[in-house]
Amino acid sequence: MTLSYAHGTGTAPLLGDTIGRNLDRAVAAWPEREALVDVPSGTRWTYAEFGAAVEELARGLLGFGVARGDRVGIWAVNRAEWVLTQYATARIGAILVNINPAYRSRELEYVLNQSGVALLIASQAHKTSDYRAMVEAVRASCPRLRSVHYLDDASWDELLDEAGAVGEERLRARQAELSCDDPINIQYTSGTTGFPKGATLSHHNILNNGYFVGEMLGYTERDRVCVPVPFYHCFGMVLANLAATSHGGCIVIPAPSFEPAATLRAVQQERCTALYGVPTMFIAELGLPEFASYDLSSLRTGIMAGSPCPVEVMKRVVAEMHMAEVSIAYGMTETSPVSTQTRREDDLERRTGTVGRVLPHTEVKVVDPGTGVTLPRGTAGELCTRGYSVMLGYWEEPEKTAEAVDAGRWMHTGDLAVMREDGYVQIVGRIKDMIIRGGENVYPREIEEFLYSHPQIADVQVVGVPDERYGEEILACVIPRDAADPPTLEGVAEFCRDRLAHYKVPRRLEVLSAFPMTVSGKVRKVELRSRYGTS
Repeated sequence: MTLSYAHGTGTAPLLGDTIGRNLDRAVAAWPEREALVDVPSGTRWTYAEFGAAVEELARGLLGFGVARGDRVGIWAVNRAEWVLTQYATARIGAILVNINPAYRSRELEYVLNQSGVALLIASQAHKTSDYRAMVEAVRASCPRLRSVHYLDDASWDELLDEAGAVGEERLRARQAELSCDDPINIQYTSGTTGFPKGATLSHHNILNNGYFVGEMLGYTERDRVCVPVPFYHCFGMVLANLAATSHGGCIVIPAPSFEPAATLRAVQQERCTALYGVPTMFIAELGLPEFASYDLSSLRTGIMAGSPCPVEVMKRVVAEMHMAEVSIAYGMTETSPVSTQTRREDDLERRTGTVGRVLPHTEVKVVDPGTGVTLPRGTAGELCTRGYSVMLGYWEEPEKTAEAVDAGRWMHTGDLAVMREDGYVQIVGRIKDMIIRGGENVYPREIEEFLYSHPQIADVQVVGVPDERYGEEILACVIPRDAADPPTLEGVAEFCRDRLAHYKVPRRLEVLSAFPMTVSGKVRKVELRSRYGTS
């Protein structure tokens, strides 16, 4: 009997660098190669120019009094300044707090206060989001927030102007104080309390994960990575940015947020070799009426993650997008994020039927959720992972950290998985009620707590139901206060608008007179999913 345990071996050792030192190595090795291209603005930086721009911002942050360990928030869509901020904060030992651009004021206020953000960098607006108005609405309720700097505004220029008062020797002295094990990033992920938890990650966590994911993709300084996925998530800032810069590759920003046509134009224009996305994004790109007109022949690889990829979609990605080496990756924010990944030579079955096998320097096992005992291969249980990639913990929440990371430093994912005899892992379900909608993690409790304040709703249960486009969709099952005046889907959506992130708004509504219950009085969510999942 072979147990469901695997550890990843490899010839490349773990990196002991901080992110700043690793970038210094890239600048020294490839000063004239392009590091970053922002297609919408038409601006581009070589590694020498990118390194200088990062240093300027780092000195500006020092000039504004940002200390080692201070939290610096970034609330913006994809643009060059996001990337500069990522590397500048790492260079001075500040902790970057990623804030989801879809958040509304309620969620913004929570993360600013929970993490204790001292300085915030924010977009002014994007589409229907007025970031400046939301920041100003909550600022008085965030006592530790000392300064706010808006992009494309005089306040951003003031931040850069401070660089002139900070000498290079002060920056070098700060860098010399830093350890690769220092916390460097807080990313919020949904949790059992209904509010997100701040997964705290170190240089060592995310630099190595980006590097080894890039190794699996065969990255070199000749690769150009098109990044339509958001930077605020590990998918963008780790699997794209850090994977690219640790190999001397180029980061290409096609648009502030995902636009299928803009993505393919960027691939064609910049001769990108890699393209990232959740399956929904690839489906949208393949569905463009003018898809065949784009020259995508430069592509060879990329990453598809977030939800399972339909076989027919994968066939088209390989054949029509020229991505013969496209990779499927599995992970979670708490593990920096990737634990398993398919390899470049894997066949169609492994790319569509599994989430790959364990990465180098990482361990995975499948255990009985009740006893913690490792199960035989071929048996479903909870997937756990251990190694350099496991987070330092949830920010200022030791009890919740202990619930997720056991005494042996195994991260319990909450996902039900099967490890096959060949070591490849299949995800077969989730122990937790987490909904994954188009790559976004949504926890029902947060939506339920919010909808309890709706004047027409007496009780509510939120579940995920299968959806062809997004993998899962959000269904709200409600009991009305007045059976003669039940809420409508349109009314619920309007109630949520501007108060919940758009991906958390229920897209389906069922009005019930009672919920199915267990003998002990608990709502049977599994029955709700089964009853309404196909309607």
